[in-house]
Amino acid sequence: MIQKKICMLGTLAVGKTSLVRRFVQSMFGENYKTTIGVKVDKKTVTLEGREVQLMLWDLAGEDRFNGLQTTYVRGSAGLIFVADGTRPDALAQTLALSEKVLKATGDVPCVVALNKMDLANEWRLTETDIAACNTRGWDALRTSAKSGEGVEELFLRLARRFV
Repeated sequence: MIQKKICMLGTLAVGKTSLVRRFVQSMFGENYKTTIGVKVDKKTVTLEGREVQLMLWDLAGEDRFNGLQTTYVRGSAGLIFVADGTRPDALAQTLALSEKVLKATGDVPCVVALNKMDLANEWRLTETDIAACNTRGWDALRTSAKSGEGVEELFLRLARRFV
């Protein structure tokens, strides 16, 4: 079995924990609790006949990247950056955060979750915003931890790069 560490990164309240919970437990909760430090979950998926155990490191939301998180991201095989589609500033902050994180991890596969697509009436990201992710060579996927839409594909898209 292949075992890979994946870090979930983004600013406060973008839905990192909710995405992990939806993927691992197929659940969503309306109650929001801020992650303190890091929470690690795991899920095994089968891709091309091979088992891959994903170690999902859900890091506390930060509007800046501090030295403490550097130790958390080291050894990551891949990164999932999460932004809230109802807050364009969250995407800009996440993209700025990504530059600092990638200095610590080196060149690893990345995907971007544009989360909260269930809030269609409040969606504020434009195609230009999304293109900013694609120009970095990252897949940008629209997700909803609440409905589950796009969540499985988000994690599997990154996991496919490991087999």
